[in-house]
Amino acid sequence: MLKAAAISFLCLSLSGCGAYRPLYGKGPDGTSIATSLNGLSVVEQHTRAGQLLRNEILDGSGSGAVQRYGLKLDVTESTSVVAALSALSSTRKRYNMSAHFELYDSTSGKSLNSGSSFSSVEFDVVNVPVSDLSAADNARSRAAKELGQDIKLRLAAFLATQKTG
Repeated sequence: MLKAAAISFLCLSLSGCGAYRPLYGKGPDGTSIATSLNGLSVVEQHTRAGQLLRNEILDGSGSGAVQRYGLKLDVTESTSVVAALSALSSTRKRYNMSAHFELYDSTSGKSLNSGSSFSSVEFDVVNVPVSDLSAADNARSRAAKELGQDIKLRLAAFLATQKTG
């Protein structure tokens, strides 16, 4: 009897949590966060790292949507040596990409949300020019992918908390 009462109380208290909304599901008004993200334009970038990050954020967005939101990015990148093995003439490096982002309303220009994120990936340098360039480029691409997915998730979480209308 006590167990049934506890379960009933728990169900009733959870039913009051009407603010729950699946991040990628449809809300009560029929809109979804994916629709809001389709209305996102990202400011052109002037570095390769910035271009890769911009492309990752826009990847999967529908075209032709009304550009309701804009996103400004400030992307920085650096490389550091993790380990150097002189006997094998190879080096382990870490590629770091970080970005500060600002979401703004396209019509008013008002800042809505901002934040920072980073990604850190490692790669090997084996003193073979083509291999080294390929490894560094692959590290940059992996970092941009991780960083882009993180920023999209943060934007989706923010937009999920906003009232539509």
